Amino acid sequence: MSFWEIALIAIGLAMDCFAVSISAGTTGKNFTRKNLMLMALCFGGFQMAMTLLGWLAGTSFKSFISAFDHWIAFGLLAIIGGKMLKEGLEKESEHHSDYTGGRALLVLSFATSIDALAVGISFSVLKSGMLVPAAMIGAASFLFTLLGGGIGKKVGEMFGKKAEIAGGLVLIGIGIKVLVEHLI
Repeated sequence: MSFWEIALIAIGLAMDCFAVSISAGTTGKNFTRKNLMLMALCFGGFQMAMTLLGWLAGTSFKSFISAFDHWIAFGLLAIIGGKMLKEGLEKESEHHSDYTGGRALLVLSFATSIDALAVGISFSVLKSGMLVPAAMIGAASFLFTLLGGGIGKKVGEMFGKKAEIAGGLVLIGIGIKVLVEHLI
């Protein structure tokens, strides 16, 4: 597989990280540079690790995970997106969650990296090397998360609660997209 093919795969996988980080950035006050860096490290790390895990698991694991991976991704993204949507509709004084740390960050990191597991499995079928592609996938996800989070922060500052509502809808939409792509 050529460098450019791997780069395109890496960018494709990073798009979910980009969209989710935009959504998380709209939540506002808790979205600091430090939190964005942590999110980028987690998203990039999970993408890389899941790619390697998929490669190691090989084709025998593919039939097991492909039966329900889309449902897991949909459920996790719908729950987090629904929570963001709910909080966007609440009064301003109510507490808002921080999607850049703790359990929420781990859930989002896992949900956005499920496709990387499938890509790793496909690389094992092709009998290609995995360290360079996994590193490229992790790096692209890291960079696109930083970019998306910066955009989301600006949008959140400009549009406030409307941006948080939109962010929740985006996460739900990504979950639905994952589900539809795998069911059709």
